[in-house]
Amino acid sequence: MDRHIISVLVKNSAGVLSRVAGLFTRRGFNIESLTVGSTENPEFSRMTITMVGDNGNLEQIKNQLNKLYDVVKVVELKADNSVIRELVLIKVNATDAERGAINEVAKIFRCKIVDISEDTLTIELTGDESKISALIKLMEKYGIREIVRTGIVALERGENDIQSYEEAWV
Repeated sequence: MDRHIISVLVKNSAGVLSRVAGLFTRRGFNIESLTVGSTENPEFSRMTITMVGDNGNLEQIKNQLNKLYDVVKVVELKADNSVIRELVLIKVNATDAERGAINEVAKIFRCKIVDISEDTLTIELTGDESKISALIKLMEKYGIREIVRTGIVALERGENDIQSYEEAWV
């Protein structure tokens, strides 16, 4: 089973997220991560969906997505030809003695310390999955209180964009 990243351009309308998620549910496929946001054109939103499955599963999902009224375009993004990022916030235990060491790790990873309390630090990091996983592993020894991850966002590298695949873009 391979991991696939699907970029879906949709009309920005009520219920479109529910219809897309329902399609996955009805087919018995799991969405590993899902991010949605408006595009440069407020009439459209872009979904980045990560799923695990074989090529047959991927083709089935792409075909079914293309049948939905609100879907304008579906494109699979290849990891070797895309910019892929994720955002994570990590709240970690931090005694006075540990704050310096945690801050040094944050500097190495180019993180931001976005909140400080008496007993915790909250760290923000943007990067690829391996970078985020490496930071999480290093922070485990201090005691992680909470983690929240955005899920993957991705764009194709170079001049290609989802618009170049769809002449109907308004």
